[in-house]
Amino acid sequence: MKATQSWVLTITAATLFSSPSFAQEEENAAPQLPSDLIEDPHVREELGINEFTAPSIRLIFDDLEQLAPLPVRETKHELPERMPLDRSDLSIEIGFLIAEGFLAVQNNTLDDIEGIAKELSRYGKALGAGERVNRHAASLLDHAKNDRPDELKTELAATQKDVEIELVQLRDADLAHLISFGGWIRALECASLAVEKNFTEERASQLFREDIADYYEQIIGSLDPRVSGRKHMVEIREICSGLKNDMTLASDEEPTEEKVKEIQEQSKKLAELALSRGQ
Repeated sequence: MKATQSWVLTITAATLFSSPSFAQEEENAAPQLPSDLIEDPHVREELGINEFTAPSIRLIFDDLEQLAPLPVRETKHELPERMPLDRSDLSIEIGFLIAEGFLAVQNNTLDDIEGIAKELSRYGKALGAGERVNRHAASLLDHAKNDRPDELKTELAATQKDVEIELVQLRDADLAHLISFGGWIRALECASLAVEKNFTEERASQLFREDIADYYEQIIGSLDPRVSGRKHMVEIREICSGLKNDMTLASDEEPTEEKVKEIQEQSKKLAELALSRGQ
């Protein structure tokens, strides 16, 4: 059974490109951003659907709620105390941290928010968005203390958006996509293991988002060569390409336990590579 809820790609090439040359040359076409992963309805007016618009981590998690509880502890990754030296690694790890916030809300482990907020502040400062992130970190702590899960999700989404805005102003728009990418990796690893543990075709259908895997595979390839050419980033792109194939179902094909297991194994490798800092 293919997912028929909100995870449907509806953007056409005409929406994405203003220049006919892009439509004529597929190899130069911008990646198609899944429209259901655009958080802010005003983004089209402010920025347009372009290289500055990244998928929302919040919306990625919203469509995984039916898979709860997600196996957070079993898939937990401890970030080193030492900050990464490369800004692309910083961005991916911020995405992981924002994802951890959504996982804490989804699994009702709000005591985890304090540590997440502190780490977000530390990473935000290192990325050059410290002032913006600090404001959100204080609100996260307040909402966690007063048991306000909906406000927590709103604040986490705002954190992602504010860091993205800061990066665009710093002419580091590429990194905004890596924040979103880190969040997707964390979500996929948890979700695929949850489905593997309790398989049904309906639950499994939530994983088969070849459009998202394709989007990130193209995004990685379009990064500055100093980023996309790093060894672990080359491997990451290859895994995304493989996931795109694994997630593609024919019109008469149903998800299988074998396919879910493969997605889970590849998502685990993807997470390990994404946090390896090229080592």
